[in-house]
Amino acid sequence: MSGIIVNNVARASGTIAATPGGLDWSTAVVTGSTVTVEAGRGYFINTTSNACTVTLPASPEVGDQIVLADYARTWATNAVTLDSNGNNFQGENDTYVVDYDTVGQSLNIVYADSTKGWLPVSDDAVSFDHGTPSTQRGLYAFGNTGSRVNTKNLVNSSGVIASDAAGVGTARSALAATSYGLDKAIFGFGSDNSSYYGTTNLVNNSGVVGSDVSAVGTARHSLAATTYGSTGQAIFSFGDIPGGDDYNGITNLVNSSGVISADVTQVGSHRGYLAASGFGEDKGIFFGGITNDGPKTAISNLVSNSGVIASDTSAVGAATGFPSGARYGGDKAIFAFGQDGDGNNQNVRRLVNNLGVIASDASGAGTARYTGAMTSYGGDKAIMAFGYSNAYTNISNLINNSGVIASDVTGVGTSRGYLDAAGYSFSA
Repeated sequence: MSGIIVNNVARASGTIAATPGGLDWSTAVVTGSTVTVEAGRGYFINTTSNACTVTLPASPEVGDQIVLADYARTWATNAVTLDSNGNNFQGENDTYVVDYDTVGQSLNIVYADSTKGWLPVSDDAVSFDHGTPSTQRGLYAFGNTGSRVNTKNLVNSSGVIASDAAGVGTARSALAATSYGLDKAIFGFGSDNSSYYGTTNLVNNSGVVGSDVSAVGTARHSLAATTYGSTGQAIFSFGDIPGGDDYNGITNLVNSSGVISADVTQVGSHRGYLAASGFGEDKGIFFGGITNDGPKTAISNLVSNSGVIASDTSAVGAATGFPSGARYGGDKAIFAFGQDGDGNNQNVRRLVNNLGVIASDASGAGTARYTGAMTSYGGDKAIMAFGYSNAYTNISNLINNSGVIASDVTGVGTSRGYLDAAGYSFSA
């Protein structure tokens, strides 16, 4: 063995591992939820009580080296996340999140260059696990107060809804919204008292709603939208087109730049007033709604990571029209509220696991209502707000990262229904 050995590390097997020449180990065990590390040093990371985000140097030089070790063999319970601080990691840019979550793991990384960035010299044969960052903020927009509006309300990373902000775009209701491009949002379609729209409005990662974008696809309302794919694609589908209760299965895909495509004919029972959400890493699901022959339903349709809608999945739970849905817990979804088949308002919830399987109905909390909307916020939580009970309301209900709906929070913003909401921004 050659080279300088400094503060050697004992592996889980009991053997002594040589540390690269010149590397110095920090004597303080890291126990916090965040730490900023320096080149040329080793760190013991103890995640017994919490996960830890490790921020790498902002201006590394070629050959800079850092070693991290699982101090208490708890990374599988509370993972270590690397923030590459504007630099690449294994050739991927800093948009992606890099997690290490194996018991007893140690990680030795070296900075190569601006193209590949940080590269693991050794990481105990653990695969490169990187996923997109979590949505931190959301917004509600448009809707019906008795007349159509384009008002918006931003939601911060703590789930606090802001007061009304001036609207942009054609005032309308019964539209759909979803995230796209990983950290932005899009609102599309809808109707007013006399017209159906195919118009869309992009929302940037600061929550600014853009002006109307010319219609692409069949104008309609009461549709739903969700994300899919790994680079921020989205999909609008189903809804009611002019000519009476003519629900359909038309689909329009949205690329990661927010450009909406022409109509695609899809499968699944034609319906409107349904909900949709992303789940897992890169898939989506549509749920519930009202079918052409009148009844409400609890059928669902999964969306693949290439934007293909699957055939109907048998109904689970009570038939539901006007439900609301959102992602929670990072990789799961929740559908809740709406109306049952007899027209009674609901606050029932249905959880969706990370494989897209819907659980049976569970007790809800908060005022039973319909035509409200949900969005994700705070990385792993969701919020339900607005809707119609005995009148339009602006109350909200927070949903924690276990899918539990909290009691009513005093309303903020103009009471309304038939609006929608979507997550945006990686910044808390």
